[in-house]
Amino acid sequence: MASNRHLGRIVALQTLYEYEFRLDCKDETADLNEILQRNVVRYEDTIDDTDFVRSLTMSTQQRLKELDEIIQPIAPEWPIAQIARVDRSILRLALNELIFGNDVPPKVVINEAVELAKAFGSENSSRFINGVLGTAFRQLEENRQDKPKKKKPAKTKAAAKKPAAKKTAKRKPAGNKS
Repeated sequence: MASNRHLGRIVALQTLYEYEFRLDCKDETADLNEILQRNVVRYEDTIDDTDFVRSLTMSTQQRLKELDEIIQPIAPEWPIAQIARVDRSILRLALNELIFGNDVPPKVVINEAVELAKAFGSENSSRFINGVLGTAFRQLEENRQDKPKKKKPAKTKAAAKKPAAKKTAKRKPAGNKS
């Protein structure tokens, strides 16, 4: 059986996919909140953490432009509009969680996205998703390492001249060996 968070990601993916599909079909009645609510209610007996699903879905939708701007240079031969809708939704969802989430390890996020791609994407989707997210993760790590680290305050002359306290080991009493 799928884990609770895994099922939550599936519901978020289905919600984002349906919403984008309906918008592309010029469906003026498409309402992300309504779609999300319907999907959450459908699985409410199985998903304990519905706040996770709601937060992931809404934050991904709110950051679409920013996420697409991150994806495009990583996959330059694939303009965003030419990436299969399900792959695009998986990438956005996972990239949002990778960059803006803080409670799931990056490798778990990438693995979850690859599993979603295997379940819902085409034959090559999982490799494509893994490659794009792997590159994104490496770039994030490089950017974190490039940021200047806070310098420790310099020692004052008085602190530098002050001898360090000696550490002494505490001895056990010799008389009682129980």
